[in-house]
Amino acid sequence: MVKGRVLKLINFAGLRHMRSPASAMNGYVTKGVVIKSDDMCAIRQAANLLEMGQVIALPTDTVYGLACNANNPNAIQRLYEIKGREETKPVAICVAEFQDLRHWGKADHLPDELLGQLLPGAVTIVVNKSVYLDNPFLNPGTKKIGIRIPNFDFIRNVSKSFRFPIALTSANRSSEKSTLNVNEFEKLWSSLGAVFDGGQLGLQEEQRAASTVIDLSEKGYYKVIRDGVAGEHTVRVVQKFGFREV
Repeated sequence: MVKGRVLKLINFAGLRHMRSPASAMNGYVTKGVVIKSDDMCAIRQAANLLEMGQVIALPTDTVYGLACNANNPNAIQRLYEIKGREETKPVAICVAEFQDLRHWGKADHLPDELLGQLLPGAVTIVVNKSVYLDNPFLNPGTKKIGIRIPNFDFIRNVSKSFRFPIALTSANRSSEKSTLNVNEFEKLWSSLGAVFDGGQLGLQEEQRAASTVIDLSEKGYYKVIRDGVAGEHTVRVVQKFGFREV
């Protein structure tokens, strides 16, 4: 059995999909377990682990991501540790619906019509944090937060089940390329509460560019922070709504 904290998951199903470096006995699961994301209980299992403060890996509409509870200080610090990322370098959060985006971020100046043409999709919208996003270790030194609503049922359903914002960054060590299948970040498995395997996410190398990141925190203005996979479409949309480049 792999060393590490042992976790209890309720209604654990799909044990046939577990593979090294994980093992299970009597419903207890060690760190690093790989679970097929289409297993019956995978969504609830992922939400349980987030509630317990664990860092997990899961598929998105672009690349695989590392995820944790965005309002849990210990979980965020652990996320940065696993990623090997400087704590001053921002991470985004993932939510399920527009009302969640408006709850955790200050986005009243963004019309639903604009959001509806960008999300769900491979776009991270940067706005100012709301008072409800109160983790001092989440993007310290900035009032801004990037928010995603991925066009991928599994992570959106996990977000709905969890009910809180999910901190999200690509599943790779800092300075290494982003990943399109779970085997590409196998060296991180033993550090994670679980790995949710959604299969190969794409065959084109361009997909590793991940989401487009655009700052819409100032009414009427935009700034592209990362071009990503949806840069041209995103700029066309915001310009159509009268936003001007900073």
